[in-house]
Amino acid sequence: MKKLPFFLIIVYAICFCSESLWAQKNLKKMQNLNIVFVGNSITYGAGLQNPETEAPPVHASAYLMKQPGIGKVNYSNQGRSGYTTVDFLPSGDTFKFVEEAANNFQKNNDGLLIFSIILGTNDSAVKGPLGSPVSPDSYQQNLKTIANRLLKDYPECKIVFQHPLWYSPNTYNGAIYLQEGLDRLISYFPKIDALVKSYAVKCPGRVFLGDTQAFMYYKKHYLTELQPEHGNQGIFYLHPNKKGAENLGYFWAKAIFKAIK
Repeated sequence: MKKLPFFLIIVYAICFCSESLWAQKNLKKMQNLNIVFVGNSITYGAGLQNPETEAPPVHASAYLMKQPGIGKVNYSNQGRSGYTTVDFLPSGDTFKFVEEAANNFQKNNDGLLIFSIILGTNDSAVKGPLGSPVSPDSYQQNLKTIANRLLKDYPECKIVFQHPLWYSPNTYNGAIYLQEGLDRLISYFPKIDALVKSYAVKCPGRVFLGDTQAFMYYKKHYLTELQPEHGNQGIFYLHPNKKGAENLGYFWAKAIFKAIK
């Protein structure tokens, strides 16, 4: 067997070492994510055949795992049907489940802790859910109270506030929403935006504005991406169907990826 010249052996060794160093460098760059999705029935996946495999957080996590620089993505779906910002205040019982999920991630998984929060649908109701109707100012203050506690308890975390989704103005099931509720929901948007801007000043790089496009998307595509539901004022549209939940997950994931880049 013919031996390779000594200089070629040196060249191959250098190339091999360079490739190994490059691979190790890029491996270190891979960012693992631990995401706690905080929300209501839309986050939970109400009305879907199997929320555990079809809810928006499932699709958001799957999308993120395909993005460059992202390693493992662990998630916890803390969507609670009918819940408002009042339900999720740190002084209540529900908040402990959010922190329990976060603590579990920190104990068992390396990675960046992210809270993706989308609340407001039930806050906007005319009557029914806890605290409703929640005024725009109170809504903003509740979000601030929740965020302040999370930032205090998890100094390395990031928070992404997603805008709530459109619902049809005849929505009236166990709770009353209607046009009044929809108008109130829209009034929450500038409150979310202003809150995020305030955090950008006092603690930059911690709190981000998430998706702002899904509201109009589902208003336009409600017949194909939201579930028709029987209510007290006819068929209404509130919860994403299987296709709508998948797309909503993409909306959230794109916003989260942008926040951590």
